[in-house]
Amino acid sequence: MPELPEVEALRSYLAQTCAGKTVARAELAAFACLKTFDPPLSALGGLEVELVERRGKFVALNIGGLWLVFHLARAGWLTWREELPSAPVRPGKGPLAFRLLFADGSGFNLTEAGTQKRLALYLVNELAQVPGIAALGPDPLAPEFTPEVLEAILDAAGRAQLKGVLRDQRIIAGIGNAYSDEILHAAKLSPFKPAGGLSPTERAELYAAIRTELAEAIERAAGLAAKELKDAKRAGLRVHGRTGQPCAVCGTTVAEVSFADSALQYCPGCQTGGKPLADRRLSRLLK
Repeated sequence: MPELPEVEALRSYLAQTCAGKTVARAELAAFACLKTFDPPLSALGGLEVELVERRGKFVALNIGGLWLVFHLARAGWLTWREELPSAPVRPGKGPLAFRLLFADGSGFNLTEAGTQKRLALYLVNELAQVPGIAALGPDPLAPEFTPEVLEAILDAAGRAQLKGVLRDQRIIAGIGNAYSDEILHAAKLSPFKPAGGLSPTERAELYAAIRTELAEAIERAAGLAAKELKDAKRAGLRVHGRTGQPCAVCGTTVAEVSFADSALQYCPGCQTGGKPLADRRLSRLLK
């Protein structure tokens, strides 16, 4: 799933490639991905891309005063082409969900793999009209995200587990499964530790890890084309997706906790004092 660093890199890439281009056609291939109906997508024809912004994991293109917004969800992606087919797209069961074609023949496709179709597309007059954006918590890289803001978030979360707090877009915008694992590893904190129970030192380390891990991931992705971002993300991860491999910091084998539709990875040596966390799914199988 693309998270804040990859989405920021996509925003930067689109700002460089799309700015000033005129829309020829905006076409749906998967009707369920479009969550709005007024204005219609046809309203984009002949309008010019003015700027590209990011809100959490949402990318928003201002096109002639309208906002074309998309969220790639778990399995969505953007593919840029200098020359797209001129023939209109045909709705079907393939991965193509949406195409934006510019007057010079270039443009991008939004695609989504798998059977769970969650990619979301909006065309609105104001960004606040997108429910997911209106409900977002603070951006963790914004100047306004101070240590005091994080402390208030942790206090309000109480007994809630740190992993869930970091992933909740209504609490902090942009962090997902992968970077929450990386942040907690860098801060040497258990993903199951109660958010409100952190010491002052642990709070400071968590704040530093949030800012550093995200900023470094953005730096690694800077200047990359959209097609290169997935591999760059995987290459930069130390614990997420590395179950069974030695931790690069202490050498302990990276462990995993599985859930119904996801999994987290952590280093017992760095984060839990050498103790394995209970894997609820595995525990049920062993009963």
